[in-house]
Amino acid sequence: MEGESVTLQTDVNVQRDDLILWMFNVNNADTRIAEIHRQSIYIYNKTVIFVDRVKMDSQTGSLTIRDIRTEHSGLYKLTIIQEKTTYRTFSVAVYAHLPIPVIKSNSSVAAERTSDSRCSVLCSVVNVSAVSLSWYKGNSVLSSISVSDLSISLSLLLEVEYQDNTYSCVVNNTITNRITHLNTSQTCQERSESLQNSHLVGITVSVILVLVVSSAVLIYFHQRKCKSEIIA
Repeated sequence: MEGESVTLQTDVNVQRDDLILWMFNVNNADTRIAEIHRQSIYIYNKTVIFVDRVKMDSQTGSLTIRDIRTEHSGLYKLTIIQEKTTYRTFSVAVYAHLPIPVIKSNSSVAAERTSDSRCSVLCSVVNVSAVSLSWYKGNSVLSSISVSDLSISLSLLLEVEYQDNTYSCVVNNTITNRITHLNTSQTCQERSESLQNSHLVGITVSVILVLVVSSAVLIYFHQRKCKSEIIA
């Protein structure tokens, strides 16, 4: 996971004339990260993502990456030159911490309560990669969507039974998950109150318009009557 320290082990003890070399594949080209040669440690800062993050053990040549990030995912190559030469590779996959799914009543027309017993809700997560977003009812999957792209947002719509609190939204990758349980009484009620307020606003505006038009008509006829009396 991001933020942790990861150590890639050599499983050897460094001798005086040994060479231990670590490389990382960037854009299909191997770039030196660090090495031990004749018991001297060299850390290379050509690759920006490793600056101030890499440490090499002087006794074993093992490589430690501190505060690891998703950009450190990839193929690491180790070369050990002693009496014979040994090559090893390490495949590292770093996952970002998953956000907590956010559940809201859908703001579109489709989110209006379709009946007295159902409403539509939207579950969303932002800045995610290599995850799945799913709606559950109890332990059963109702719908799911997966993505492998980097740093995108996901949303999943669901029509639920009003006042049925067995629904939950889950975002997960291969190592962990985050869950948000749906409170239909609160989420659907918020939508219902919003609709009621909208209706009240609409009614109020209509009443005001009627009063304005009525007043204008009364003023018009009153003025005509006054003009007629003056002429007479």
